[in-house]
Amino acid sequence: MTERKPPGVSFETWVDTQIARARERGDFDGLSGAGKPIADLHRDLTAYDWAVAKARREGVETAEMLPPGLALRRERDVLPERAARLGTEAAVRALAEDYNARVEAFWRTPQPSRWAPVPGLADVEALVDGWRLARPPEPPPALPVVVARRRSWWRRRRP
Repeated sequence: MTERKPPGVSFETWVDTQIARARERGDFDGLSGAGKPIADLHRDLTAYDWAVAKARREGVETAEMLPPGLALRRERDVLPERAARLGTEAAVRALAEDYNARVEAFWRTPQPSRWAPVPGLADVEALVDGWRLARPPEPPPALPVVVARRRSWWRRRRP
């Protein structure tokens, strides 16, 4: 552990002394980044840029960082894509109705700011109609094949 700053010495002087001693000991020799420029030093990073880069490094989906109102708006934008992967009309309706229930619950909760984004409801019928149009047409049901039975030779002789 490093020694404590002695009283009466300025912080800058004490830090400079610590760095000079470390150089004399060779603590800075052979570091992996020695002699290389600092990456992205020319770029001005905002707090937002830093948070997004950190989330990506950690493997966190950046959409999970949105406030609840914006997250619901984003979810409404991807509802048609999610509905296209479903197999039945009932499942598409259930998806839209679940989203609308969560939006209504969001409306009932107090928001921290009066400028918080307010998501809108999804149009269930428009979503179902879009799902129907995107699906390939179903083939008509096959008619049953009726095979005529051959009459036996005995019945053929009678008129």
